[in-house]
Amino acid sequence: MEIRQCLLTENTCFKRNQEGADSRYTLFQRRGPLGVMLHSTGANNPTLRRYLAPDDGVIGENRYDNHWNRPEATACVHAFIGLDAVGEVRVYQTLPWNYRGWHCGRSGNDTHISIELCEDGLLDEAYKSRCFHLAAELTAEVCRRYGLDPLTPGVVVDHAEGYALGIASNHGDVGHWLEKFGKTMDDFRQEVAQIMAQTAPEVPGGQEDALIALIDRRIEAYRKVSMTLEDVPVWARDTVAHLVEQGILRGTGAGLELSEDLARMLVMLDRLGLSGRTQANGNTNQES
Repeated sequence: MEIRQCLLTENTCFKRNQEGADSRYTLFQRRGPLGVMLHSTGANNPTLRRYLAPDDGVIGENRYDNHWNRPEATACVHAFIGLDAVGEVRVYQTLPWNYRGWHCGRSGNDTHISIELCEDGLLDEAYKSRCFHLAAELTAEVCRRYGLDPLTPGVVVDHAEGYALGIASNHGDVGHWLEKFGKTMDDFRQEVAQIMAQTAPEVPGGQEDALIALIDRRIEAYRKVSMTLEDVPVWARDTVAHLVEQGILRGTGAGLELSEDLARMLVMLDRLGLSGRTQANGNTNQES
């Protein structure tokens, strides 16, 4: 998979990340994503040039100046997948992976990287298959980079599932596209997991035991009490930081005394909206 770049540097979302506009942006940059959210454009126009600019000689020219690389654009995602000027399906990165996007209208902007698939008329199975396979490869790369398990609930979702989780606005993508070809997001997550398994780095001969011992030590360390916020695993740090800031989690003065199992429970409660975090309503794409 080739990942080309066309960063949306004129988009206000990109600029707010550069400015460190508020803690939501700086926290995302420091911690990285906790998941991946899949979107589709909802329009019969599979061309990348509809959304990306300037033309790099591959995308093609947007003659109507209605792309997303403008200050007026109210949405901004991390990657697009669609057709270039000669009809080849390509992946374009449009935000740095550690930038907070504007893609789902609610708190999923604070936690998930966003991948936008350029819809066609939803009748071309070959185009659908190519788009979703590239999306699976990109999702696997993101999960590998940030230590995410695509089969853990809430990690890899589409916009509709994000709505069901309370972290995204009410949209139906991308299940409406997949179901036309007898597929579901569960099939997509399985493909991501298979790609990760197939591309896992090989362990040099004779080092397997040492690697297993190292993994065992890391697991045991995570099971022990976390003494400071920096000790908390990255997937729980956002939730724990919020609880500390609100005075809900105080520790004993010697540390947080937070086990990994308790951290997992707090994250689950947070995702269910039961942690005391305020969930504000937003518009379709931009931040609330």
